[in-house]
Amino acid sequence: QVQLVESGGGLVQAGGSLRLSCTASARTVNINNMAWFRQAPGKEREFVAVHNRFGSSTRYADSVKGRFTISRDNMQNTLFLQMNSLKPEDTAVYYCAIGQKVASSSRPTDFNYWGQGTQVTVSS
Repeated sequence: QVQLVESGGGLVQAGGSLRLSCTASARTVNINNMAWFRQAPGKEREFVAVHNRFGSSTRYADSVKGRFTISRDNMQNTLFLQMNSLKPEDTAVYYCAIGQKVASSSRPTDFNYWGQGTQVTVSS
């Protein structure tokens, strides 16, 4: 069983920045996909970004491309999400997830372990 603990959420004005962190209880160097998803009130959980350890490839949802950056630090067993130019529509609970599918994936069903989530609120 792998534990994932997110932190870094909070309240920020539109145009501001936040950096989310997700620390794993396992060595992340062995984890193929580490990703961020989010869920806004009344909406389904949606993909935000994924980091695949093969080639350190990254992929983003169109809605965050150019504003968010995903990265991982295997020495700290931590996944990060740098969020810049935040918009009110970015308001959601952000979840960290890990999975062992070899190819990069954005499907929630390809992820086996999830964190408890951290709230991000962007005011206009």
